[in-house]
Amino acid sequence: MCYNYQMQNKRNKSLQKIAIFDIDGTIFRSSLLIELVEALIEDGLFRPSMRAQYDQQKTRWLDRKGDYSAYIEAVVRVFTENIKGLSYDDCRRVASLVVKRYRHRTYRFTETLIRDLKEKNYYLLAISYSPKWILDLFCGKLGFNKVYGTYYEIDQTNYFTGKIRDQYLNMNKANILESVIQENKLTLKNSIGVGDTESDIPFLKIVTNPICFNPNKKLYNYAKRANWKIVVERKDVIHEL
Repeated sequence: MCYNYQMQNKRNKSLQKIAIFDIDGTIFRSSLLIELVEALIEDGLFRPSMRAQYDQQKTRWLDRKGDYSAYIEAVVRVFTENIKGLSYDDCRRVASLVVKRYRHRTYRFTETLIRDLKEKNYYLLAISYSPKWILDLFCGKLGFNKVYGTYYEIDQTNYFTGKIRDQYLNMNKANILESVIQENKLTLKNSIGVGDTESDIPFLKIVTNPICFNPNKKLYNYAKRANWKIVVERKDVIHEL
């Protein structure tokens, strides 16, 4: 059942406001999962031959002959099919190197927005399908209050089983947002949401101020119909459409 947040906001004007962000392509100027897979290959935990399983899709995307989603899906398959048997400690060590290397490879618009919202005491929520343990490292540096990501199961000896175990896996980002609001007694008044693909539409429809940042075509078309704010950052120039 949909929660009546408008009524709640009228009764609770002093509640903490919330801002929700996608991460990959919205804050980080790449994909944390892509960089993690590349680092695992570099470290020797994944075989170099695994690149062949997604290189073709990467080339098609770079040549504008394929879709980015096909490329990232190929990377996800490589990761999920080969994480089994690896040590969590080894993977977290590699993830720490990735975050250290790419921590500042962010978009100016979204990092500035995050900094401004922190000063205004917003509750910052991050939701991504990248592995939870690299998201925690990356988002922790930015000061997020809560982070949701994909949880890969670990056995009693601290090794990955190859299974995904996440109670939120089958929930869309809007469901997670609603749950976080109720659990933490937050308000949607003056809430902000930032996303870059059509998978972010459910939570962008809920917030007061949806921002489509560097949107793909499907999100861009939807945003134009909905009259949502569209922001594009290229090089050192930020455009609002």
